[in-house]
Amino acid sequence: MRRSRIAVIVSSLLLAAGAALTGATSAQGAQLAATGGYVALGDSYSSGVGAGSYDSSSGDCKRSTKSFPYLWNAANAPTSFAFTACSGARTGDVLSGQLSPLNSATGLVSLTVGGNDAGFADVMTTCVTSSDSTCVSRINTARAYVDSTLPGQLDSVYSAIRSKAPNARVVVIGYPRFYKLGTTCVGLSETKRSAINAASDQLNTAIAARAAAHGFVFGDVRTTFSGHEICSGSSWLHSVNWLDIGESYHPTASGQSGGYLPVLNGAA
Repeated sequence: MRRSRIAVIVSSLLLAAGAALTGATSAQGAQLAATGGYVALGDSYSSGVGAGSYDSSSGDCKRSTKSFPYLWNAANAPTSFAFTACSGARTGDVLSGQLSPLNSATGLVSLTVGGNDAGFADVMTTCVTSSDSTCVSRINTARAYVDSTLPGQLDSVYSAIRSKAPNARVVVIGYPRFYKLGTTCVGLSETKRSAINAASDQLNTAIAARAAAHGFVFGDVRTTFSGHEICSGSSWLHSVNWLDIGESYHPTASGQSGGYLPVLNGAA
């Protein structure tokens, strides 16, 4: 009994120490950003498409003042803030047009990328306009791409970020599950919704694996978006918006502030 009690005490101390170290690491990352600046890279999930309040100077990139990078900058006031994320960006676009603000003084980098490389927009269009079998077939093509090709593309981006910002804490953030399953929902069938969610999970797994291989932090937004998927009754994601098709399946302002921002806060 005594040995068991000692084991419990030791286990508790180790858990407490682990939590303290995790908190210290996050605090250190935020401190680095405060002294070295913050750079926000990526696609429309970072630029804030769907959140409204777009900076007119960002043009088609649609950078929103309600996006999570903008909100993090406002709350933490780093020494500098470079917001180069752009709607529609793929890994190649990040490499060719977004990395110039990075340098050895950069303290924090955030990034969302990979969905456009995998054909996210075409997948969703196909699933909205076609049969279950056609939708699933298109998803399977995207999933094969995620397995075979995307990891190498992510490696190229991650290596370039580390090369240009060797001292930065890099937070790679994933994508939400889009649909709540097992409920009555007007629109896509349960078959389509389930296949879309499974593909999102696979994409997140691939992104997380490559991020870890480069020593980066992966931020999983599936937890914060849980209960706020499309068909949940409290969605933080736009469904199909025929008046502004580009906003479809993107986070709302609430999705940026309640879904993405807390993940960056916890990882930065």
